[in-house]
Amino acid sequence: MTGCSCSIKECLNNPIELKIDDRDLDFASIKQIADNKAKEFTSQPMLLAWYNGKTGDFVPKAECGSGPKPGWIVYAETRGGDIVIDINEERYVFIYKSVS
Repeated sequence: MTGCSCSIKECLNNPIELKIDDRDLDFASIKQIADNKAKEFTSQPMLLAWYNGKTGDFVPKAECGSGPKPGWIVYAETRGGDIVIDINEERYVFIYKSVS
């Protein structure tokens, strides 16, 4: 994400912030927690992008373009991503699209 000029927190649009004890949880368990939270807002959330702040990994592998936001955030937002789950202050971020 080299070249992006905003921090992850600054770039997120109305995130739903969760605080959990993740010491003994793997990524799949963290994702399940995010999935369950997204289901509180729509019956069939579609995961568009995610970020793992522990490893720096993110999907999709879209780098920053001409704007300040990381490409994975831009990808999700331009495809209707409207549910943002931020776990433990950007340690994990999941962006979903509401699908009914």
